[in-house]
Amino acid sequence: MAGLVDGKVVLVTGAASGIGQASAALFAAEGAKVMLSDVNEGLGKEVAAHIRSEGGETFFRAADVTDEAQVEALIAETVAAYGRLDAAHNNAGITGAVGALQDVSLEEWQRTLDTNLTSMFLCMKHELRVMQKAGRGAIVNTASGAGVIAAPAFSAYTASKHGLLGLTKTAALENARTGVRVNAILPGSIDTPMLQTFMEMGEESAQLICASQPGGRLGTPQEIAEAAVWLCSDRSGFVSGASLAVDAAAVCR
Repeated sequence: MAGLVDGKVVLVTGAASGIGQASAALFAAEGAKVMLSDVNEGLGKEVAAHIRSEGGETFFRAADVTDEAQVEALIAETVAAYGRLDAAHNNAGITGAVGALQDVSLEEWQRTLDTNLTSMFLCMKHELRVMQKAGRGAIVNTASGAGVIAAPAFSAYTASKHGLLGLTKTAALENARTGVRVNAILPGSIDTPMLQTFMEMGEESAQLICASQPGGRLGTPQEIAEAAVWLCSDRSGFVSGASLAVDAAAVCR
């Protein structure tokens, strides 16, 4: 049986670990040709090699998605390698500074917004140019539950994710007649290296994360990947501008 995205060309950023790694692997398993990207070249190449060992078709290119020249080159290389770009999972992101708003430095604030928001603008800017010419495409941005509720001690992260949802909705409206769909996924607390690093900061951090999940468990990267693949597939052809929470009801309170 054909996979959900059989024959499609998909770009996944932040693909070296966590959600991005799971997403890249699932896109390949569901029949896509996948371009992987991350700033971590070593881990990124390992992910690509594993996907190829499982029979998937993939390339890896190291890129800093906060740098427009590198983003433009990444999109161009994807098209050069595969002839087109059908879908993208823009997933690169960081937690950023942890602490009260008044204690966050301007440097850390800017770094978080550059990585979580400006990078999404740059990726969509160049992805849309390619997809609009083709008259089709699907883009999925990894946001967060912090895009719709406040996350104390994460002011920059919360601001970046709220901004990303507004950017996603605007892009969806602008492309309602171009054949390109744009959506966002709002993961709950997902068992990734980034979350584990935060939880290891202390017992209070771990308790905060556990309390945020009404279902009593962390989500898995695979569960987010399943949503990303569906949103990039033809099965979700009438879905655009959505902010899909994948969090076991965490933001329903």
